[in-house]
Formats: sequence, C-alpha cells, structure tokens
Amino acid sequence: MLAQPRVVIVGGGISGLATAHYLHRRLGDGVRLTLVEGGARLGGKISTEQFGGHLVDVGPDALMVRAPVVAALIEDLGVSDLVVAPAGSGARIWSRGKLRRLPAGTLFGIPDRLLPLMKSRLLSPLGLARAALDLVKAAPAGLPDDPTIAEIVRPRMGGQVFDRLVDPLLGGVHAGRADELSARSTAPDIDALARGNRSLYLGLRRRRRNAPPKPAGAGGAVLVTLRGGLARLIDALAVHVVGDDVRLGTAVVSVSRGTAGYEVKLSDGTVLEADAVVLATPAFAAADMVRKEAPDLAAALAGIPYVDVATICLAYPRSAVAHNLVGTGFLVPPEEGKLIVGCTWSSAKWPHLADDTTMIIRCMVGRRRDQRWMDLDEDTLVSQVHAELVEAMGLTGRPTEQHIERWLQAMPQYIVGHQGRLAAAEEALGRLPGLYLTGSAYRGVGLASCVADAERTADKLAQLLTDARPASEVPA
Repeated sequence: MLAQPRVVIVGGGISGLATAHYLHRRLGDGVRLTLVEGGARLGGKISTEQFGGHLVDVGPDALMVRAPVVAALIEDLGVSDLVVAPAGSGARIWSRGKLRRLPAGTLFGIPDRLLPLMKSRLLSPLGLARAALDLVKAAPAGLPDDPTIAEIVRPRMGGQVFDRLVDPLLGGVHAGRADELSARSTAPDIDALARGNRSLYLGLRRRRRNAPPKPAGAGGAVLVTLRGGLARLIDALAVHVVGDDVRLGTAVVSVSRGTAGYEVKLSDGTVLEADAVVLATPAFAAADMVRKEAPDLAAALAGIPYVDVATICLAYPRSAVAHNLVGTGFLVPPEEGKLIVGCTWSSAKWPHLADDTTMIIRCMVGRRRDQRWMDLDEDTLVSQVHAELVEAMGLTGRPTEQHIERWLQAMPQYIVGHQGRLAAAEEALGRLPGLYLTGSAYRGVGLASCVADAERTADKLAQLLTDARPASEVPA
C-alpha cells in the first residue's frame, strides 16, 4: 500500500461521513484524509432542531435497521442505547375526503390480499373488480426494458391501484411521480415480479410465502430513530474524523488530474493533492466539479433530475386533536390535488416525542410536477398546510409553533433511463482510477442505501490503495 495515501472526500453528509468511517475501519491511521464540506456544518439533509419542547428531525427522521449495514453501523458507533422504535404502525391514505387504512400485505401498494383491500375502501367496486382481474388476466406482452412503475401496474391491476396506492407510496418516498419513475431503479422487486409472474398478486403471495425470515433490530421494527434525533448519528460519525483535516464552509470548484494523482481546487484558492477522491455530493454538484476534466461523466451526472421539497413542522395543543391518532401518519395521492405529499404524526409515532400538552406534526410538500409551494411565503404555506390538516384530521385549533425547512434540489429522481446514466458514469469512471461517486443519486435515496453505498465505496478504495496503485500512474 502507498505510504499514507492522500484521500479527499467531498461532501460532509451521511454518505461522506460514512465513507470516511469505513475507510478508517479498513486502513486505520494509514490514510491522510481531508473532508471538504461546502456548508457550515456536517450532516447534510440530516438536521435536528429544538421544536415543540423536543429535539425534532426536520430532514429524514428514520433509519431502516432491517438493512444489516445500518444495524451494524449503529452497534459500531455505540449508539444502540439511543435507538427508538415506533410506538404505532400502519399509515393512512387520504383519498376522496377520508383517511383510509393502508391495506396489510402490500409491496409498495401492490396487494397480496383482497380482503384488507376491500375493507380499506380505497377502491371503488369497479376498481376492486379491475384489480381482481390480475388473477385471471394474461400478462401484458412487450414489457419495455426499462418500464415505468405505471407501465407495470396499470395494465395488470388497473388505474385505481396505481393512483390510490402505488403512486402515493412510491411517489411519497421519492417525491416523484410513479408514471415517470424507473421500476428497475426505484422498485426492482416490482420489476422482478412483473417479469417472473403472470399475476402480480399471485407472484407477491408466492414471494412472501417463500421468503426467509428477515432479521430486524429494535424488537422487530423496520424503521427506527435515535433519541435526540438523527443528528446523534452524525455526531457519532464526526468523532471518527476528529483527527482528519475537516474543512467546513469551503466549496470544491474542480477536480482534475495532476502530475501526481488528482488536484482538488477549493473556493478559497487552495489546491489539494490527492491519490484518490470521493465525490459524496448531489449528482449535479459532482457534474460541475468534473465538467472540464471529464465532460462525458459530467453529462451523465447532469442527466439525473432533482426535485425541491420542504418539511413543515407544526406544534398543536393536544386538545386541538379531536381523537387519539392510531398509526404513524398519512400519504396523499397526487390525484387529490393537495399540497401535502405526506404527513407524520411525530408525537404518536415516536415515544420520545410524546407528551401530554403538545402534538408535533410533520408535513412534506413538493414533488415532481408540483412545485406550487415554492412561491408561497412562510405564513401562507403554513396556512394552506394547516387548512388541509383540518380537512383531513378535524383539527380544532391553530399551531402554536412552526418550522419550515426548504430543501432545494433535495430529491434525486430515478426516472426512466437511470440505469443507462449510471452505466455511462461507470464507463467514464473506468478511465479515472481513484475517482469515486457515492450518495443518494445513484443506488437508493434512503439513508440505509447511502450507508450501504458508502461502505462499498470505501471497500473499493481501500482495495485500490492496498494494491499500491498510486494515482501518479493514472494515464494522462
């Protein structure tokens, strides 16, 4: 291995910090690491604020511990004692004027049981009959190589299953529209079901029946958070880069090949020399950094679109909630035309946020092809969201506290062609040994996917450095 190789990680969010953590785990102190973050703090979209008498996440608020890499990271960082499992389970769908229970036994909204679907009253009798046709109807011919989720679900189960179940669930996760999202990239399980089974319904039942038990943490919970907010995870990761060169409030202008590896030019005029560089930033930011050195890579990255979103946290007197909330919140199908995309009843979902006087509710607005909220000032945005909550939940009072977090260009969209863009990026990276990409833009938007991708990136980088392939040997 190179004598203490120089590595620059660009981006101090979960992806950059996790990459640094795993790299130190693989190489110990045998690496000189510089982490460059353009913002004033570490954590990226993970942000925890004092709100409503509690520490509340105003970005992502949950970790998927069913992913083994996340469970292992929590243990490794020594924060297992902070893990909090949800107090309730089950989401609602706001459809046709009512909050309706999400049927049990669904995969991204695709049902494997008809009785819970009937009881939910999400579908009309005609919609139920159309969904049941999937049991006897021949599979549509000529599925595209990279179909949208709509191209899989609509022909098999009908428009109502797609519009009232699949679109709000998948669209809510991605802040997108499921008639544009690539099934291969956003829901590969659905893509595999469609290709391997005549019936989605029967294929899903068979899949569940044959699946081995999956390990989960926190007493079986799939999603958990940390007491004190997910900023505690960032704090624990930051401990592992204390001895490194961490530069906050400094942007990267460009990354290019030099005479001895890579040169990373910073906004303050500094040029860092590195044997390897990891770009743990949004794809559009990475594209700007490499545009001059690798225009083909920049073009592939710039082709990944993003959507602006906002989280609106509202604190209400407990007396304003007309009844006890059962479940974790609700999602809103795009066809309803509402501003709210999804709503979390934070005080009901997370035990550490529950108290006798205040109810904390988090709403998300913004999705692909719906950016109405962008032109609203804070008071108008809160008023419109509050009005929709009154309509959905019957609230009888106004919020006593509010916090809006606007996340511009926050959510990457895995629209049709995403795999092709990744393939083009990988081909370009093949000509740039020692340059790596990681983050939510590529192989999963959730925190668990970011952590898993960071570990893979660190493994590849550690192997490169161990094999003693100095960046000075990179062909000019």
